[in-house]
Amino acid sequence: MSAGAAGDEHAGILLVDDMEDNLIALEAVLGSLNEPLVRARSGEEAMKALLRRRFALVLLDVRMPGMDGFETAANIKRLDQTKDVPIIFLTGADDDTGYAFRGYATGAADYLTKPFDPWVLRAKVNVFLDLHRKTRQLERERDDYARLKTRFAAMEEELRDLRDLLGKGR
Repeated sequence: MSAGAAGDEHAGILLVDDMEDNLIALEAVLGSLNEPLVRARSGEEAMKALLRRRFALVLLDVRMPGMDGFETAANIKRLDQTKDVPIIFLTGADDDTGYAFRGYATGAADYLTKPFDPWVLRAKVNVFLDLHRKTRQLERERDDYARLKTRFAAMEEELRDLRDLLGKGR
């Protein structure tokens, strides 16, 4: 069982922003989803959190001191353990128009400007949470199938052995 596998149903959402007010706003908008919300105040904190547990989604601010959102996203997508975690970039409306292109090029699943519509953000996050749950369910079913296939092969082997024994006794 992988780290975080026990909590897959509620894998959580990683909120990455260096501004406390933005984190509070995200928690207010997403709190009703009943999913764990984990804060990170920097790209470095975000990477540590991602290596400690599994997340369904990362909401990532573009402009942060130190490791910015683009560098953080590139690091997330570089690691096998985190490369499939979807990222929604969040940035100020006055940011460079090339930011959206750069965000998608870095591997973002979506890109929203602040101030964002809370209903739109919640709807987008819900889609990713649903995809995460369905992906986990498929993984469990794949694992169950593999176990059953192994058991079936062992039973076939035992049946062949039994047939051989019965055939020799005639």
